[in-house]
This record gives sequence, structure tokens and C-alpha cells, in this order.
Amino acid sequence: MSKLSEKLGKDPLLEEERQTKLLGVYPYFRAISSDQDAEVLIDNKKVLMFGSNSYLGLTNHPKVKEAGIEAIKKYGTGCAGSPFLNGYMDIHVELEEKLAAFVGKQKAIVYSTGFQSNLGALSCLVGRNDYIICDERDHASIVDGRRLSFATILKFKHNDMSSLEDVLKKLPNEAIKLIVVDGVFSMEGDIAKLPEIVALSEKYSGSVYVDEAHSLGVLGKEGRGVCNHFNLTDKVDVIIGTFSKSLATIGGFVASDNEIMDYLRHHSRSYIFSASISPAATASVLAALDIIKQEPERLEHLWKITDYSLKTFRDFGFEIGPTETPIIPLYIRDMRKTFTITRDLLDNGIFVSPVIPPACAPEDTLIRFALMATHTKEQVDRAVEVLVKVFRKYNVIK
Repeated sequence: MSKLSEKLGKDPLLEEERQTKLLGVYPYFRAISSDQDAEVLIDNKKVLMFGSNSYLGLTNHPKVKEAGIEAIKKYGTGCAGSPFLNGYMDIHVELEEKLAAFVGKQKAIVYSTGFQSNLGALSCLVGRNDYIICDERDHASIVDGRRLSFATILKFKHNDMSSLEDVLKKLPNEAIKLIVVDGVFSMEGDIAKLPEIVALSEKYSGSVYVDEAHSLGVLGKEGRGVCNHFNLTDKVDVIIGTFSKSLATIGGFVASDNEIMDYLRHHSRSYIFSASISPAATASVLAALDIIKQEPERLEHLWKITDYSLKTFRDFGFEIGPTETPIIPLYIRDMRKTFTITRDLLDNGIFVSPVIPPACAPEDTLIRFALMATHTKEQVDRAVEVLVKVFRKYNVIK
């Protein structure tokens, strides 16, 4: 065994993995053998899917699939280069223009993933003598993006505007101060207090950067996101988004004004040195954006099933925090119990995602229950019935 293998083999997380496997409660890498919808196949058994980010249920929409197939026929399976050089196609131009219009910005550029979007933007938008001010529960891609920046990194307490102001008022007025938040927080499901954030930004001469990963397709007119929801698009400097949730495929984008976008196009390393997203993915997003406008009933149903589910969980005594979106955290506050409950739920035909450190604090372990527009009231009722039984079994709820 090499020294590297020996060192990595002693990692505490891997030791926990070994223990959970011995106990039969290891909850990751569960192979699905069907499309990603409200019901999936695992080990040839039908399971209700409440762990997906496909909020609008478009991943197997006939028009999305057909658009991807036709793009492969015309353009092939890949771009064989970065957009900076030979990998820039006319459908990428079309998508960038369509995305900019959808989120209300002058320009957009497309990255190979949503994660790369945050890496590419945060690593180069600000530098030495500048500041990045982040919500302490921002997504991992924001965390990694800010690590690559030469700016000074500061954090404020989750959705706590007093904490944010305490940070801002200590900084030089002339400095660039970039406030970075998720529109909807991916584990807790609560919405960023964008009106207050914008007001503080204006008070202290800051700039605002919003990751719409979990709010695009969910909030705002036609699902245009949290910035649109609060009618603050013009007050937000940079909007980030991903295609891997409501937009049915993989990839990401950054949208802003002409000056910021031209700068990113020539300085963002994860844009310049990564191959462009595939023609199939590009065409799939274009189709998804059309469907969002053509089928408004999807978003309407998503909110009906969300409101119903939130009330149902609260009525049964689940601790779900301040969420008001299709992301519903079911707090357990015990890591091993979180794994065991996840296993029992899958055994009873319910797929959910366990959330443990570093995705949350050790005392905040939870199960993430996520809704899609393709879920029915009957499916939610069935899931809640099983959840109540299992949570009571382990004394998580009365």
C-alpha cells in the first residue's frame, strides 16, 4: 500500500462509510434503472422519487428528448473544444440570448455545469483588496469558487440581515463588496431575503450575486427566478443558474450586464478551458425554456402540491423549519438515525436524500424531501404515511 493510499484510507468519512455499510444503512450511489420522474426503478422495484431536483418534471418530456436527439443528428455528440476556440456553435449563441432574455439581463454565457459557473465567476470577478460576503449556508460550488478568488472572504449568519450589516459596515466604502447568496437554499428550502440584501447593498455601496439554481423554474413569473419574484432583477448585478434542475439536463450559465459578461468571457478559466456543453444538452435547455412558457400548468401544479405537502408535514408534527418551497427538510438531528431512516424509507418504496455534514451542521442532519410538478396528491399521501410510520418508529415525531 502506498503512503497516499494509507493516508486516505484513514479518512474519518471513509471509516463512517465502512461502518454504515456493515450496518446495511449506507445511503448513497443507489443505482436507478429508469427515467428520472415521480416514480423510478431501483433493483427492478418501483420507488416513489422524492429526492430529485427536477422541479418541473421535464427530464423525460417528449419535446425535450426529441430536441436532444435531433441536435445529435445535426451536430454530433460533442463540441471537441471550448467556446473560446472551436467549441462555440450557433445553438450556444441562441441559448445565451434566450437565457439573458429569460432572466432579464443584457448577456449570458453558458458553462459546462452549474458548479463550473460559480467556480468561473467567483474566481475572477473580484480580486485583491475586494471582498466576497457569503451566507454561511451557500452552496458548495460557491464555497469552492470563492476559495479560488484572491478576494477577502467574509461570512454572515444564515439569512440574518443584522449579521450581514455588521460585516458590511466595517468595510471600506470604496472597496468592491460582492454579496453572494443562493436564491433558494438547497438543503433548507428557505428563500434569500433579497429585498433586504439589496437595500443593504445599496446602503454600503455593494454588489449582489444570486445563484438561482433552486429558484429558476420555481419562483417568479414563468419560473424566471427569485430576482424576478421580488422584482429586483435590475438591482442584482450577477445571476447564476444551472440546467440540471428545472431545465432538464446538465450545464450552467452566468448572466449580467455587457461589461461584466465581456470580462468573464475573456477571463473565466472554467469557461475558457472547458469544453462547451454538448449539442444535445444545449437543445434540451432550449426546448425546456419553451415548455415552461407553453405549459404554465406545470408550475401551477408544483405550487399546489408544495402548499399541500407543507401543511401536511406541519400537521403531523414534522420539524421542517422555515421552508416555503418544494424543498422540504425533515429534521432528524442524528446522523446514524438519518441513515437508518433513509434505508427504511427505501425499503418501503420511498426515495429521499439524507443530508449530513458538510452539507449541514452536525446537529442539523435531515432528510431532504423534494417535490416535482409530476407528483400527485396521492403519491404525497402515500409517502407521508410511510414517513410518519418510520419517524415514529425512531421517536423523531410523536
